[in-house]
Amino acid sequence: MTRIVIKKLRWQEWNAEHVQKHHVSVAEAEDAAKHLIAHKRGYKGRYIVIGRTGERILSIIVHREETGQYVVITARDADKKERRRVYEKEKY
Repeated sequence: MTRIVIKKLRWQEWNAEHVQKHHVSVAEAEDAAKHLIAHKRGYKGRYIVIGRTGERILSIIVHREETGQYVVITARDADKKERRRVYEKEKY
């Protein structure tokens, strides 16, 4: 699997408002992207990146714009399957 390195998340007004509907702040999403634990390929060329911000585990759906720069589509709390994957990776 290819390793994703997020150097910068690109925000626009619409996606910043959208993540707040999921009770996620822009700062939390930025922090979770810096503490990336796992990722997987989504559809339409998107990636689901899973990271930790404090005690919270977030899933952030991003689309690659250019090397190291990704546009945020949405961010939400990780579901049970995604959290399990994080716990397994943190064991080792």
